[in-house]
Amino acid sequence: MRQRSAARSAAWRRTARRVGGALALCGVCVAARASSHVTSHFASAPHLTIARLQYDGGGDWYANPSSLPNLLAAIRERTSLPVEKEEARIRLTDERLWDYPYLHMTGHGNVHFSDEEIVRLREYVQRGGFLHADDNYGLDESFRREIARVFPDRPLVEVPLSHPIYHAVYEFPKGLPKIHEHDGKPPQGFGIFVGPRLAVFYTHECDLGNGWEDVGTYPGDPPELHEAALRMGVNLFVYAVTSRLQ
Repeated sequence: MRQRSAARSAAWRRTARRVGGALALCGVCVAARASSHVTSHFASAPHLTIARLQYDGGGDWYANPSSLPNLLAAIRERTSLPVEKEEARIRLTDERLWDYPYLHMTGHGNVHFSDEEIVRLREYVQRGGFLHADDNYGLDESFRREIARVFPDRPLVEVPLSHPIYHAVYEFPKGLPKIHEHDGKPPQGFGIFVGPRLAVFYTHECDLGNGWEDVGTYPGDPPELHEAALRMGVNLFVYAVTSRLQ
């Protein structure tokens, strides 16, 4: 098992180097600006996608069904990275976990990880995986509890606005966009770092996933919110893949 996961980590690093080279060639870097529509010559890379995490505890891990396909489409169109059209769906105990550098979880309710899943998630993150948890309103208490079991010695900390995740492709000098009001509090991005790398990113009071859904899913939401959410999502993916170069 460890040999295979180590091999996956090496594969991730090779992919990251190739992605990073392609992004550099086509102008996607920390200095890129939101108006840039990127072209790429990264046609030979293996396909990439986002894996949605299926968890126990009763929460709706399947929430926002159109969100990830829309985000993948935006990544494909704006960076020309060879991402697939559809998300993957996996559990932490699935051996396919090692195939995906970006793991996404969301929901409105309770999250519970088994002891085995705790070990797997810790290993996944420490070996280069990126976890994005998006509070769809109601996830906060249980996610904080479970991620503290994964990393008892690494508390969630607020990610500074100078961090590359807010500037990787599009500029977000004020941090996360506010998509839905929830409790009316400002959106916050919390993280857990493995060395210099932001390995877990928790978006709170923001609801990026709702913003990624089809326009019209939430009547009254202006198109500008959808666009802001997609731009932030592109930043997340580019950072997640290229951060292995650190």
